[in-house]
Amino acid sequence: MRLAFQFAIENDHVRSDAIEATEFPEWTAKYRVHAVPKTVVNGSFSIDGSLPEERFLDEILKRIAPPDRPAQPLSS
Repeated sequence: MRLAFQFAIENDHVRSDAIEATEFPEWTAKYRVHAVPKTVVNGSFSIDGSLPEERFLDEILKRIAPPDRPAQPLSS
């Protein structure tokens, strides 16, 4: 969750919200939350658990890259 918020702070194209799973059972069911943290991206895919920052970013980039163009890692 912290990483998602950091990404949102750094980039105006990213929005991050945190939802308390026990307070929103309909969302918990919709997104099949069985463990936390669970990051749902654009409602189309999710990342279960906590990942190191670089791996978290890589997972997102590879899933949002257009099919004809693989995601490129950010330069250091």
